[in-house]
Amino acid sequence: MGMSTKKCVNRWSSWLTKNMLLLMTMAGIVMGVIIGGVLRNLEPSPDVVRYVGFPGELFMNMLKAMVLPLIAASIVSGLSQLDGKTSGRLGSRAVMYYVITTSHAVILGIIVVSIIHPGDPTIKQKMGLEEGETANESAAQKFLDLFRNAFPENIMRATFAQVQTHYVNHTNSNGIQQLVPKTGYVDGMNVLGIIVFCIVMGLVISKIGAEAKPLANLFHALDVVITRMVMIIMWLGPIGIPSLIAQKMLEVSDLWSTARMLGLFVFTVILGLAIQAFITLPLIYFVGTRQNPYKFLRGLGQAIMTALGTSSSAASLPVTFRCLNKLGIDPRVTKFVLPVGAMVNMDGTALYEATASIFIAQMNGLDLSIGQIVTVSITATLASIGAASIPSAGLVTMLIVLTALGLPASDISLILAVDWFLDRLRTSVNVIGDALGCGFVHYICADHLNADVAEAEKNHAVVEAHGVNFDELEKEIEQENNNQKAMEHV
Repeated sequence: MGMSTKKCVNRWSSWLTKNMLLLMTMAGIVMGVIIGGVLRNLEPSPDVVRYVGFPGELFMNMLKAMVLPLIAASIVSGLSQLDGKTSGRLGSRAVMYYVITTSHAVILGIIVVSIIHPGDPTIKQKMGLEEGETANESAAQKFLDLFRNAFPENIMRATFAQVQTHYVNHTNSNGIQQLVPKTGYVDGMNVLGIIVFCIVMGLVISKIGAEAKPLANLFHALDVVITRMVMIIMWLGPIGIPSLIAQKMLEVSDLWSTARMLGLFVFTVILGLAIQAFITLPLIYFVGTRQNPYKFLRGLGQAIMTALGTSSSAASLPVTFRCLNKLGIDPRVTKFVLPVGAMVNMDGTALYEATASIFIAQMNGLDLSIGQIVTVSITATLASIGAASIPSAGLVTMLIVLTALGLPASDISLILAVDWFLDRLRTSVNVIGDALGCGFVHYICADHLNADVAEAEKNHAVVEAHGVNFDELEKEIEQENNNQKAMEHV
């Protein structure tokens, strides 16, 4: 009896040690909500609100500082280990997964909001909003901006600025004022441009082989170091995350009255996100892999909690890497698929864009035709791809969808009071979608990945069987190539 009790205690102690960070983060989220609720009743000054959010601000800064080196190191080191065929196969499977999940998220959002119909024109009157100017964001220009950002003219500038087109008033030669598009730079890392640059660099290193191995080793070493730094930073999460949540709760005015008026809209979005996260995505994963998706989801606890706290896919990226490594996903898949997914595969944002825009249309008494619903589907998908992986980016890109429906831009302020909360939920769904995508691609391409490893080991064994050191052989080949080039030059 004593022996079994000891085993039970040891097992419990082992489980507690493994999941300590997750439990502390969950406790931190609960504490953040409690602290925010208590302090609201005390009506703190703006200075006090800033002090409450200061630890969270530092935590976010540290996580964001890891994003650039993490993306560069993971993509380059991952792709440099793959041959061209395998990386092409990974890319095609990942794109297939992104297309399926994003399009389904938009369709699901449209179905849920159309059935529940949370939009009531009286809400707009109660909130005292008048008709404003129609939004003038162009879907075509946003699409062009995607390509402008994907191929930056200056890779150093891409680390701190991205291209954005906005409309300005311009007086033509006839003295008539008209809106014209003007392309400029805005603050914020151009993650898409960095990803494209790193993908090309990784593929080229893989193609060159021995000559580029020192560069591949450099990025691999950087990857190991950044991963270790992220693990250290994550232990500050139980302090930073409750600070961020409490600050957001204190910043929103008329929290409860607004929540009552928009309760049905909040319920609609939560229902859509829940179906996407716990039914659709697991079903797609199961069909592709024949593995239990809920067992996989359990291993993503820390990443989901971080997404809830930070409301940023980019800030959650380092933690998601760590969770997927624990789940046994091939690092070559994770390093390639996850950073790309964090940028373009935003299921939660796509669903929210569609749901919120139709909700605003309903509040304006607009009955959407089939053509307009198709327009919402296309523009919401485009807007979700164009949304940066930063907090509340979905609100900015929603202007594209409102433009397509000819609705006032000012109506976005209707959902502003509840967006801070919904933003956290849709970011969690984005993270779940990206992580399941890595698992999906890993299992589909497992045979090819194993064949790559087997081929490399076979070559290594053949070389060693002939009594030749592998590193020495590489040096000899490199020396022979250099001699041949010298002879050609002469």
